[in-house]
Amino acid sequence: MVSSNFVDYVKIFCRSGNGGAGSAHLRREKYVPKGGPDGGDGGRGGHIVLRANKQMWTLLPLKYRKHIFAKDGGNGMKQRASGKDGADVFVDVPLGTVVKDAETAQILGEITEEGQEMILEKGGRGGLGNWHFKSATNQTPRHAQEGEEGEEHWRILEMKVLADVGLVGFPNAGKSTLLSVISAAKPEIANYAFTTLVPNLGIVAYRDHQSFVMADIPGIIEGAAEGKGLGVRFLRHIERNSALLFMIPADSDDINKEYRILLRELEKYNPELMDKKRLLAITKSDMLDDELTAAIGSEMDVDCEWMFISAMTQTGITELKDAIWKNLG
Repeated sequence: MVSSNFVDYVKIFCRSGNGGAGSAHLRREKYVPKGGPDGGDGGRGGHIVLRANKQMWTLLPLKYRKHIFAKDGGNGMKQRASGKDGADVFVDVPLGTVVKDAETAQILGEITEEGQEMILEKGGRGGLGNWHFKSATNQTPRHAQEGEEGEEHWRILEMKVLADVGLVGFPNAGKSTLLSVISAAKPEIANYAFTTLVPNLGIVAYRDHQSFVMADIPGIIEGAAEGKGLGVRFLRHIERNSALLFMIPADSDDINKEYRILLRELEKYNPELMDKKRLLAITKSDMLDDELTAAIGSEMDVDCEWMFISAMTQTGITELKDAIWKNLG
């Protein structure tokens, strides 16, 4: 099995801190035998907070940190002194992280901007000291409030790769080869299906010192939306891409049919993906002569702009970059 530092799914158990108990202390000094209530409030329990970190690209650190606990708040003290708040625990996650409840699968939030923070589990509130309960009819209350218990839940964190353009295609369509040619990324490349097992990101340089981010998504097969092949595990990464570049090799039996199958899998997974801008690149076109190129071109019947490219000979790469940039604009 290929080992990888790319982890895009973790399940963690989180428990925030309990609130500290309020104090029921009664003031007693040498010349003040009956000074009345002066018990302070309990401190708040520590929160567990998710924090966006743009330097991170994987959830790997959380793979080996399954349980996260925050500290309890301190108890209230005499002279109305409040207990110390429990220390918050900050958990750094990559941009594009989605938080779900492990039992209901409900989405609780998303981390999309640098520095963004989200309280995952709230610490319990501290209890009130006895001086809060002093009244005209009860001058010396001998009771105080207990602190609230913290929260504890299993949470699922999923990461969706943030990229400008995502490469969509069947296994062995030439996606990794294209990424390695037009960016500095070095994905594993081989002549067999499912060479790519994790998404790869590459920064593609464009004119006038501009650039865009391209994501090589592991190959989709028919039935992926129902879990076949690598299933929906990697389809979710496509949701965050601004544009989609479909890639089908020139030696495919039926390019139009393959394009429609890919489109159908995306639609079954999430109909909103149909609203994204699309391009189709017919790869490995260096295998075609002029006659075959013309024949394939005359049979094309797709609902987006298409072009012939070859990563090996660099044919059509500049035109492809121009088309992608136009779609991102």
